[in-house]
Amino acid sequence: MDIRQQSLAKHYEWAGKVEVAVRARVQDREALSLAYTPGVAEPCMVIHKDVDKSFELTRRHNLVAVITDGTAVLGLGDIGPEAGMPVMEGKCVLFKEFGGVDAIPLCLKTKDVDELVRTIYLLSGSFGGINLEDIAAPRCFEVERRLKEICDIPVFHDDQHGTAVVVAAALLNGARVVGKDMKDITCVINGAGSAGCAIARLLLQFGIGDLILVDREGILDPDKGNLTSAQLELSRQTNRKGLRGNLADAMKNADAFVGVSAPNLVSQEMVRSMAKDPIVLAMANPTPEIMPDMALEAGAKVVGTGRSDFDNQINNVLAFPGIFRGALDVRARDINEEMKVAAAYAIAGLVSPEELRPGYILPQAFDPRVGKAVARAVAQAAVDSGVARLPMPEEA
Repeated sequence: MDIRQQSLAKHYEWAGKVEVAVRARVQDREALSLAYTPGVAEPCMVIHKDVDKSFELTRRHNLVAVITDGTAVLGLGDIGPEAGMPVMEGKCVLFKEFGGVDAIPLCLKTKDVDELVRTIYLLSGSFGGINLEDIAAPRCFEVERRLKEICDIPVFHDDQHGTAVVVAAALLNGARVVGKDMKDITCVINGAGSAGCAIARLLLQFGIGDLILVDREGILDPDKGNLTSAQLELSRQTNRKGLRGNLADAMKNADAFVGVSAPNLVSQEMVRSMAKDPIVLAMANPTPEIMPDMALEAGAKVVGTGRSDFDNQINNVLAFPGIFRGALDVRARDINEEMKVAAAYAIAGLVSPEELRPGYILPQAFDPRVGKAVARAVAQAAVDSGVARLPMPEEA
């Protein structure tokens, strides 16, 4: 059996990848009175007087909702909320395994922005954080923006920001391998959807030399009339040389390529047209924009993909468990740009100068240092930027 058939067989066997575990054992009358009525009335009234006590008296302090509308599930597209449930369950497993964070999958049967925002807000009092997942662009931008305005807990769209954090870490170390500074790098991003726009915004925080965003119709141009608000904003901050044309035009003399688009869009000739020792991060799944062997043969110095069977996997699991762990540890109100930048530096910093090489620019997904290092960096950034409600924990 191939991996898909093996996975299907295991899903029939598992019948769900997460379940509820009880922390308060109820095996006699006294235990029942403490965990439930009449004793439970006391913590209820304490929370009634001070809602922040809900973080101390319930599991809310370590609980994240993983929420989708099923409109952009992996590379499968709009397959519906029920069909997205296996992915949301899988995300919950990763939260627990890599960050020690409890997570609940919630798949909402609506594509209406107002309904999504209202429903998620109404649920938010039960959680310490909200992880939005697999919501199609441009709706995902609006949902996240509005929720961040009204919720007092972190709201994080991982398809955007988790991807951006790991890409930034990869470029930081990739630049070190090829002996360039971020401020001198011109990077082409192919795919101007949720992930591409988030990557661009975060790379601007790192002072990257220039960005050129490309979508199906070519290089983003502020004079085009069909751009989303996010694309329009970025088109005014990028492409400083005013290039016009298609992907091939954008890649000429570029130092780096980031692909969050579709298979086989990049040719060897495009790679050859790039600057000396280019960095190619081709992340379309399961088939990248260009296969690693072809990119290397064409002169790429550093190549990464989204796949685990090649070197330099760009994997969100390096980011989101530690980001939420750090945010929850200091009871952050938000996950802001400072926290994302800190996460990227933490991931990149786990590859020592002695280890750094073209085939190893990121730590492995199963490196036990990753979640803790990211959590510490994110928690400190939350404290420093004023969004934390608790001080740094001593163990951090």
